[in-house]
Amino acid sequence: MNLRRDVFQAIADPTRRAILLLVASQAMTAGAIAAHFDTARPTVSKHLHILTECELLKQEPSGREMYYHLNAKKMREIADFLEPFRAMWDERFDKLEAIMKNHLPKP
Repeated sequence: MNLRRDVFQAIADPTRRAILLLVASQAMTAGAIAAHFDTARPTVSKHLHILTECELLKQEPSGREMYYHLNAKKMREIADFLEPFRAMWDERFDKLEAIMKNHLPKP
């Protein structure tokens, strides 16, 4: 049985977030990505598999190498989903800041 992984569970892992940051600027091979971590390459490969399964990364073959690059379309979908929450929290923080300015003693 192949259960589809949740994208938010995938990005909850700090190693996977670090991988996304690494490949955000340029496509990289699994070996090049693994070189940035103090874990075994199979562990990094598992992270790459999860990110690819969630469509956060795309694979692109080049000769005998497989390059991983960020799927900007999927990242945009996540950002679009989060935008209403960001706006709501920005508004709440602005209100809190205004209350604090009005009720805290001036230095």
